Amino acid sequence: MHAEMLVLRFSQDVVDQPIIYRLVKDYDLEFNLLRAAIYPRQEGVLVMELRGHPKNFRRGLKYLKDSGVQVKSVAREVDRNEERCYQCGTCTAVCPTGALSIQRPEMEVTFDASKCSACELCCPVCPARAMEVRLNRSVV
Repeated sequence: MHAEMLVLRFSQDVVDQPIIYRLVKDYDLEFNLLRAAIYPRQEGVLVMELRGHPKNFRRGLKYLKDSGVQVKSVAREVDRNEERCYQCGTCTAVCPTGALSIQRPEMEVTFDASKCSACELCCPVCPARAMEVRLNRSVV
């Protein structure tokens, strides 16, 4: 089984089409949506984990590209710079997997890298820029 974290960008021309449904039905792929912002007749963005047999995965990616969907691999690793972090907790509000949380009663921000999906949503909201990304250089 092959799995990757992906960011899919849908143009307004294809946002109303059942593209994810086709990935499941026609290519036997599984997905886990981590973040979605899709509006009818406007651009849409999905952050998702996609998994399946390697052959089906490649065919599914080709289908996405042929359908006009922009596909990018997500960074493979996000880490927290402990020296920069000043425990504000802003990152915890946007973390879809619970990798960033507030430990109570100490009110300390904890980071569990094993739960991190590398969606990078925490990076732009961190005022201290303590969340750092190690990029996967391959782009799908």
